[in-house]
Amino acid sequence: MSRQVIVYSTAGCSDCNLVKQWLTEQGITFEVRDVMTSTVYQEEVEKLGYMGVPVTVSGDQSVKGFNLAELQALVQAAV
Repeated sequence: MSRQVIVYSTAGCSDCNLVKQWLTEQGITFEVRDVMTSTVYQEEVEKLGYMGVPVTVSGDQSVKGFNLAELQALVQAAV
């Protein structure tokens, strides 16, 4: 994996958990950034143009929500 994968999420977010579970099942390492614990993380999500989570980021690509097709494309680009 050449590019870092980041998942912006919150505790108790079911779609966030689906994204993290799917990435784990694919063997993809990722960093979790909880937007409820850091205003910096909140601002990073807003700068990407999103107001909610989950947001999965790798390089200059980002995916909002649990969109399997878009997540697969993001992961393939990250390898």
